[in-house]
Amino acid sequence: MDREYLIKKWLADELTPEELQAFKELDDYDSHVRVMKGAKSFKASDHTTIPAADVFLSKAKSEKRKRKFKNFRYDRVLNIAAVLALFIGIGSVFFLSRSNTVETEIGEKENIELPDGSSIMLNSGSSVTYKPGKWSAERMVELEGEAFFKVGKGKRFDVVTPSGIVTVLGTEFNIKNREGYLEVTCYKGLIRLKSGDLDLNIRAGSTFTMIKGKTKFEEIEEVSPDWTNNISVFDSVTFEEVLKEFERQYEVTFSLENVDVNRIFTGGFVHNDLEDGLKSITLPLDLIYSIDKKGTITLKTAKE
Repeated sequence: MDREYLIKKWLADELTPEELQAFKELDDYDSHVRVMKGAKSFKASDHTTIPAADVFLSKAKSEKRKRKFKNFRYDRVLNIAAVLALFIGIGSVFFLSRSNTVETEIGEKENIELPDGSSIMLNSGSSVTYKPGKWSAERMVELEGEAFFKVGKGKRFDVVTPSGIVTVLGTEFNIKNREGYLEVTCYKGLIRLKSGDLDLNIRAGSTFTMIKGKTKFEEIEEVSPDWTNNISVFDSVTFEEVLKEFERQYEVTFSLENVDVNRIFTGGFVHNDLEDGLKSITLPLDLIYSIDKKGTITLKTAKE
């Protein structure tokens, strides 16, 4: 039924029962009732010719416009609040998920302090990644290369490497993970290593080594890794592994002439004197070396 027709008949109290039901089902029925209460006290000018029904309709339309305006402003405030909440939520997620990555170049070492006061000393050609925003809930570091850790007491501390996961609570340890070579040394406390089917504990004063699937345990007397004092030390490793580590500490490249890189080497070299370092790795194997202008080092046997 026509809306204005129903209103006029309602004002004149002429609605049939069916029309009254239709009038009550109007969306703005409650507003009409409120306006009618105000219209009863309305007094028109002596010169006005506006009928009572038209006065009511005019006020009803005004009431509807006011209600729409108020709803619009309220909805707008809600929309702004929702947008702000969304930005705050996105910012929080970004902060919590943000990762810090520290990388070292050739011949470079880096000290890193973690949010809980634990520390990492990163060897040359290595990287670590961790999430400071989630640190209080999860102490986890991803390691590529070699690093020495001093872990403060607290929740579980995980170091994830391509070869396995080392778990501790509070201790000092070193992890070296390079291309098929994994070495984990515990200096204080107790650490746990999980790598494939391997699950073992490593106590203070011992080193676990896994080279191309072959494993061994050794006892140590050192209280920190030698590389933190600018010395690399090797015990029964291939000469190839020694050359790779030498290239990480010095910005050089090796060229080999009839040199067997699978020979076993025990010894070491310093990180701050190229000539001294070369003598340390060549003399035990009866090798000689020469250095060209581009920094390439040629190695060959002394008998040639």
